[in-house]
Amino acid sequence: MDNIIEIKNLNFAFDKSKMILKDVNLKVPKGSIYGFLGSNGAGKSTTMRLIMGLFNDDQNSVKVFGSSVSDLYPEGLNKIGSLIDYPAFYDHLSGYDNLKIVCILRNLKESRIDEVLELVGLSDARNIKMKKYSLGMKQRLAIGLALISNPELLVLDEPVNGLDPNGMKEVRELLIKLNQEHGVTIFISSHLLLEIEKMVTHIGIISNGEIKFEGSKADLNELYRFQKTRFSLKNAKSFESILAENYQVDFKNETDCEIVTNSPNQIAEINKILVTNGAEIYQISPAGGLEEWFMEISKQN
Repeated sequence: MDNIIEIKNLNFAFDKSKMILKDVNLKVPKGSIYGFLGSNGAGKSTTMRLIMGLFNDDQNSVKVFGSSVSDLYPEGLNKIGSLIDYPAFYDHLSGYDNLKIVCILRNLKESRIDEVLELVGLSDARNIKMKKYSLGMKQRLAIGLALISNPELLVLDEPVNGLDPNGMKEVRELLIKLNQEHGVTIFISSHLLLEIEKMVTHIGIISNGEIKFEGSKADLNELYRFQKTRFSLKNAKSFESILAENYQVDFKNETDCEIVTNSPNQIAEINKILVTNGAEIYQISPAGGLEEWFMEISKQN
């Protein structure tokens, strides 16, 4: 199976007069970390709820593990771990006991608990009551809850939302470890573009219920290979005639200009031209990245 999740021509609305999802097509390759990106209200959570069978897919447009959602659940839940809404933990119980309750309710082996706590880095906190957990610890336990059935697929909706930078780093490292060392395919939604960029292998961008881009990070780099490089130099505007002759230049202020470049060699070439003409260069840095790509793609009609 090449794709763990496959969505074809998905349309969805609670009210026919206002479509939430419009002809959505997605392919999540097996073994990938797929970043599903979009602003709040773009349709991310609705798509994930359809994947998890929480909303009815009357058109059978959504397939997971090659089966339509209506045929997959409830048995398929043993192959899928999800964090769509933040789980309700018992604050007066320990992290271990919270996972134990889930194992009893789902008829899962309790021997899995220690393995999961080790995996999410909470072995030392196994007997500490939840009310003493930090937000990052609670989020890792929530992911542990999704892992308790030893799933092949994780579906996570905004798992780093509300975390501080250290908490984000902990969750990011955990997800990369699960993917690379345990072969778990991860489908993760977020609006935190710069954080997602550090972990994903594939990207889907949704805006106003429509898919604006889908592919690997390499595909996105190729699509937007003509990126802007920021040159910071003394009296930048005085070099306008020299630069505008061969390059597309945008002057931001007295010291900064952004130039469209398509290779490291071209950046070096521009640097040489400036220095040869007496420029005092303070800094050269990328002006693009996933965030800029996202803004550009999202505003396309």
